[in-house]
Amino acid sequence: MTLSANLQVTRGPFELSVDLTVEPGEVVALLGPNGAGKTTALRSIAGLLALNGGRIVLDSTVWDEPPRTFRTPDRRPIGVVFQDYLLFNHLSCLENVAFGLRARGVDKASARTTAARWLKTVGLEAYARTRPRALSGGQAQRVALARALATEPELLLLDEPLAALDASTTLHVRAELGQHLRRFDGRTLLVTHDPLDAMVLADRLIIIENGQVVQEGKPTEVAHRPRTDYVAQLVGLNLYRGTATSTTVALTDGGSITLAEPATGPVHVAFPPTAVSLYPEPPSGSPRNTWPAVVTGIEQHAHTVRVRLDASPAGPKDLLADITTAAVAELHLTPGQPLHATLKATEVHTYPV
Repeated sequence: MTLSANLQVTRGPFELSVDLTVEPGEVVALLGPNGAGKTTALRSIAGLLALNGGRIVLDSTVWDEPPRTFRTPDRRPIGVVFQDYLLFNHLSCLENVAFGLRARGVDKASARTTAARWLKTVGLEAYARTRPRALSGGQAQRVALARALATEPELLLLDEPLAALDASTTLHVRAELGQHLRRFDGRTLLVTHDPLDAMVLADRLIIIENGQVVQEGKPTEVAHRPRTDYVAQLVGLNLYRGTATSTTVALTDGGSITLAEPATGPVHVAFPPTAVSLYPEPPSGSPRNTWPAVVTGIEQHAHTVRVRLDASPAGPKDLLADITTAAVAELHLTPGQPLHATLKATEVHTYPV
């Protein structure tokens, strides 16, 4: 019973054209920058936004196929966790979780029994009588998840489920959410702009930019072989395109990179910023990739400092290097400063465009 969606949506000048599938027991993350069309895709699948073209089918049941068929949200077996959770403040946690069941015609006693079981599942049975305003962000997220799962949906839609949490809470709640999703037998579509949420929670990633799918695959595949600049930035890699001839790649935007292993034809070239070293003078030993470079930016990045460089015309125009704070002090780095950058050829990976 696969969810199969060909989403064709036009909203003013923006056009969404996305194909996706979600299998039972699978978590698929829809990842992309702001304005890419992630929420538009989710709203279309939820029935909150009608398609202009295409088709949404679960097993053999058509949910949306303009102009003939459109099932309203209440006729789609879905559960939704919104970014701000949308809990009813005038209802207790138990009544919030029971709400979807009551809306589907389940009697009050049965709905409350099921809701109590789900609150216990997410570790909040002691909060059954509590109103949402008294909950922490992580607790509210769990109530919203329980409400979505209580109706036993065929499809669970998560719209930026961790975005409203502070950094100290996110790590714990992300781990808990992952445990609940692994126990869920239905299909899960997660919409997020956070690569860590996607990498940790999803079995498969679908990357969209400007309303189009630009890459799809398992998290490890996407992380090791990004196909766009946006994806490379997400996973923290330098990414370039060029044409390989033996162990040399002539970059599309100018400059060249020497490889440890020969390659041929159009390729992507990727390597981590940690593979780049910086020196005030030309280093001894003549590394295979050594370029004069100019510092164009300096920013704190986790526990290291990320340095942006322009190594053109001999090397890449936009080059990232991660160095320690001690190295920053030693080099007395400032924007506009000339340096020499080296790249270890053994850490450069190429793959076909």
